[in-house]
Amino acid sequence: MTTSEPGLNPAVLARQVLECYLENGNMPQLPDPLPPEYGMRSGVFVSLKKRGGVLRGCIGTFEPARNNLAEEIAVNAVSAAVRDPRFPPVSKAELSELNISVDILGPIEKVNSKDELDPGKYGIMVRSGSRSGLLLPDLEGVDRVDQQIDISKRKAGIGPGEKVELFRFKVTRYGEEER
Repeated sequence: MTTSEPGLNPAVLARQVLECYLENGNMPQLPDPLPPEYGMRSGVFVSLKKRGGVLRGCIGTFEPARNNLAEEIAVNAVSAAVRDPRFPPVSKAELSELNISVDILGPIEKVNSKDELDPGKYGIMVRSGSRSGLLLPDLEGVDRVDQQIDISKRKAGIGPGEKVELFRFKVTRYGEEER
């Protein structure tokens, strides 16, 4: 991949990376120069969904782990396609049937009460000791704070009665329809 398209949509970038990766098995070269907005660092989640919104893969980082946003998107896109343990790897033929979205996480802030949460507006992270679980905001079927907390606790292997620290964050979500 050697595009330098200004203002490249993160979901379009994720698709381009996956097309190249599924074609030749290697991580493609990212745009050079990068559009300015890709020089920042942030946590990123890449979600792959079949038509009808059925999840097919989702991997991300809640804190930046790469040099820039473009690398974060690329690595997480490939991981969502071939390393999500819940699903078999995505095939090259299947990619055209998937919708890709990219969530760029804002700062994570500790909250003192679940009253400060809103599943339509904030994603959450729960933590108990070294275990933590994260759930993105505005997910279909997740419309109550207690539900959001319970799902996050299960993802982290935290029991129903265990106390947790609560954190919230906003995301900027990009879908391919915004191309």
